[in-house]
Amino acid sequence: MDRARIEELFAPFAAVSVKRMFGGHGVYADGLFFAIEAGGEIYLKADRHSAPRFQEAGSRPFVYQGRDRPVTMSYWSLPHQALEDADELVFWAKSAVEAALRAGPKRLKPAAGKGKTQKVRPRS
Repeated sequence: MDRARIEELFAPFAAVSVKRMFGGHGVYADGLFFAIEAGGEIYLKADRHSAPRFQEAGSRPFVYQGRDRPVTMSYWSLPHQALEDADELVFWAKSAVEAALRAGPKRLKPAAGKGKTQKVRPRS
C-alpha cells in the first residue's frame, strides 16, 4: 500500500502523515504515531483497554520474526468493516490514537551498567 492510499484511507478521520519504516509505513496524526502499514495491511495501536475490542472484531496482532522468536507488537489489524465504512474507520482510528496517548511519550533513561541511554515506555 502506498502513501497516497494510506492518506486516502484515513481521510475521513484526519489528515495523516506517512513515513517509510522497515519496509512499510508509520502513520501519524498530529505527530502521534498510531498505525503501521506492513505487507499492504494496516495495524492500529492498541493496549490492554482496547485490544479485546480488536480481538472481538476479528482483528489479529502484528507479529514479526525477531532474531530468535516471533515478536508480537501492540498493534492490531484494522477490522475489515472499517475499510468499507468511514464511520467504522473513524471509530477504530480514534481508539488507536487514545491507546497511543495512554502509552505516553517514550522516555530516555540510562541503560543498566552501560553508560548509554535506551528508550523505555512508561507502564500502563
